[in-house]
Amino acid sequence: MRAERSPRGTTAGTESMTVRDAMNTSLPPATDTPPDPDPDADADLLRPIPDDDGAPFWEYAARGELRVQTCSDCDEPRFPPRPCCPHCQSFTAHWQRMSGRGRIWSYVLPHPPLLPAYAAQAPYNAIIVELTEAPRIRLVGNLVATPDAALNSVDPARLRIGAPVKAVFHALPGGPTVPRWVLERP
Repeated sequence: MRAERSPRGTTAGTESMTVRDAMNTSLPPATDTPPDPDPDADADLLRPIPDDDGAPFWEYAARGELRVQTCSDCDEPRFPPRPCCPHCQSFTAHWQRMSGRGRIWSYVLPHPPLLPAYAAQAPYNAIIVELTEAPRIRLVGNLVATPDAALNSVDPARLRIGAPVKAVFHALPGGPTVPRWVLERP
């Protein structure tokens, strides 16, 4: 469909299509059956860039552990990692192991326009998980059917605020291992 602008700023064309229709024309239906893993599917996804404060988070993730930076003086967990505790201003910290359990605090289903690597997997989800042991700590990730499943492996109709989830880990090709989430009760 091609639309042309008329002198008054309206579009003139032989076909009429709403923005919503245009967005919904190419989206495949999502299911809880993981699509066949495409080895190149993750190749162009955005990758985290570890900094000095956050590097241990990614090192533990590579070992399949979810750890959160915690103040050694007041024992308050903090995320994102940073040099100084926002509660007591101490500069001492350790990395506390978490159970990897939490609940969906919020979620979004991104809509086009999307980066090409993400558009190929639409519709997919991005969730915020509130950790069980540290409810003020919320991590962003994706709800997937299995650790190595595609981002669109869970039907969006299954997303629910408060749903219990647990962390799983997925090694990006040539990049870091990232936490993802699976439903505790599928």
